[in-house]
Amino acid sequence: MKWNLRMVAAQRDIWKASELQRMLADAGLVISAGKMSHLWSGRPLTVRLDDLDIICEVLDCTPADLLVHEKRSDRQPALAAETEKQVVGGTPISHQRRTGRSGPPL
Repeated sequence: MKWNLRMVAAQRDIWKASELQRMLADAGLVISAGKMSHLWSGRPLTVRLDDLDIICEVLDCTPADLLVHEKRSDRQPALAAETEKQVVGGTPISHQRRTGRSGPPL
């Protein structure tokens, strides 16, 4: 999925993240500067459905306008199931990606 907030905002003549942030606050959705930066840059960490509803109301759009489906070939390649790293003077280290909880940092 591609997050399309900036394009939808531009179509409504909103050119600054701070302007949209103010409009969202007027509608009852107070967003921190950091989260607004993520939303505006196209890489939101999370978007709650309640927040999405207010964003759509303010921009007079639908979630389909904000979330654009990308074909699998257009996306970044998925991480390989197994990657190898060379250790100087040693044998390769194999890391396997597992589903579920992440492990401790290496």
